[in-house]
Amino acid sequence: MSYAAVWKILEDLFIELKKNGATTPPNVINELRSAKLMIKIYESADCKGEVSQKVEEYLRNVESYLIDEAQITLGSEMVDFWLKRLENATAEAGEEKTEENKFITNVPRDQKWIRVEPISNLSTKRIQQIANESGLLVNTQKDGRLVVHGQPESIKDFLKKMTAEANRK
Repeated sequence: MSYAAVWKILEDLFIELKKNGATTPPNVINELRSAKLMIKIYESADCKGEVSQKVEEYLRNVESYLIDEAQITLGSEMVDFWLKRLENATAEAGEEKTEENKFITNVPRDQKWIRVEPISNLSTKRIQQIANESGLLVNTQKDGRLVVHGQPESIKDFLKKMTAEANRK
């Protein structure tokens, strides 16, 4: 499933609600941001299982709140419209076939790795600092993405720190 398509629709719904005077609690906004960060990590990660669970959790929480708020602010017909868009995005995403280069060099076989793309509130330098704090090594790719590698426990620690950092901003 392409989580990015679902995220984009939720972002559009958030903007629509804001235009209509609805207020959104900070925790929902933080979960929307966290979902975006985790989607970036998911798209570049080798071991996607745990990351996809976290992405789905964030998206479910945001969708739940926004749909409830849309029912109050926009009415039933508009809620049906947004739910149909979400349903279509999920269906289309399931049919999508992505071809991404999975070959990574300079990573020992006994280590796990993830590919991370810097975003506006997490720069390359900050990602490298978090990786170093977690005891991981970082290689920069030509396209600007970072390959972070090391022991599986350290990767998990790194992901938790990245999520916390993204929520603070």
